[in-house]
Amino acid sequence: MSRRRGNGEGSIYQRRDGVWCGSLRTPGGARKVVYGRTHSEVRRRLIELVHSKDSGTLGDARGLTVGKFLDQWMIEVVQPSVRPWTYRGYEVHVRLHIKPALGNLALEAVSPRHVQALLNQKLAEGLAPKTVRYIRGTLRTAFKQATRWGLIVRNPVDAVDGPKVERFEIRPFTPDEARQFLSAIRGERLEALYSVALTMGLRQGEALGLRWQDVDLDLGNLRINKQLQRINGKFQLVEPKTPRSRRTLALPASIVVGLREHWNRQLNERAVVGERWEASDFVFTTDRGRPLDGTVVSHHFHRQLDRARLMQRRFHDLRHSCATLLLVQGVSPRVVMDVLGHSQIALTMNTYTHVLPQLRREAADRMEALIADRET
Repeated sequence: MSRRRGNGEGSIYQRRDGVWCGSLRTPGGARKVVYGRTHSEVRRRLIELVHSKDSGTLGDARGLTVGKFLDQWMIEVVQPSVRPWTYRGYEVHVRLHIKPALGNLALEAVSPRHVQALLNQKLAEGLAPKTVRYIRGTLRTAFKQATRWGLIVRNPVDAVDGPKVERFEIRPFTPDEARQFLSAIRGERLEALYSVALTMGLRQGEALGLRWQDVDLDLGNLRINKQLQRINGKFQLVEPKTPRSRRTLALPASIVVGLREHWNRQLNERAVVGERWEASDFVFTTDRGRPLDGTVVSHHFHRQLDRARLMQRRFHDLRHSCATLLLVQGVSPRVVMDVLGHSQIALTMNTYTHVLPQLRREAADRMEALIADRET
């Protein structure tokens, strides 16, 4: 079934499987095809194609497969612009998941149905919904660049939703649990690491990437300007997650004392090891001066929770505990946002919605106290 259109306006037809198609000849003689579920949907897309042709912005991706485009995108766009850990994530998504499924397709032939089939396949293979959403995000970012380069007119990934992901349950310490945990780790070699992460709300990479040059014990503050990550088996200091992640924090007096004790412990360890000590400026290291591996630290943290007879939770829940404890003590959400290094206050409040009922109750009680005081 076909509907004829004016010269230069392309043609619209319906395939036997019910899919509607729109076809347009480019100035170079190539044929571009768009797809849709209805005639009107294809008509809108075909109008966009005609407009792009008339304005001279119609891309020409003849001979360019998805695989070749992704290789080019990784080299020219991704590698120069993202952190090494982020680049590795993109590279794994492209190499292991996207190219095997879509790599041989012509770039301009990829439709939302191809994208949906890819996501369904990955879920069927047992990948976690969160991982599949990340794969979709990588593909969407890549195809967005293809539209900017004029290689395709529309991003087919925009029409496909990623799978629903259940958010991790936040398990912050209560005030009593926080005191119980700090009491249980008293004297532990990594006591200062857990204390700093809990009271300062640091991400694990931020805590492990702290150097003594970032800590001023006399003034009682520390600066966050790097993260430690293990990339291809090697430790690397990388830029913080966002610009606002760079921050200077004031240390509680007890944490200053704890860091001084940690400094002295590290000096003693260095003296014992002697020449075998691997010199670095990291605050938290192995007993031979090497940077700490995040996975090893997480395992050690879980053992400390068992010792303290506390419910198991992620190392990252120390950060959540800091934010929750500050909020319930009436600290301004704006200040909590700065402590955590969040880019927007909405991110802070959306993450800690579990605290809102208590904050609202306290706000009402304070208002009542103010009104009652005026009436007396």
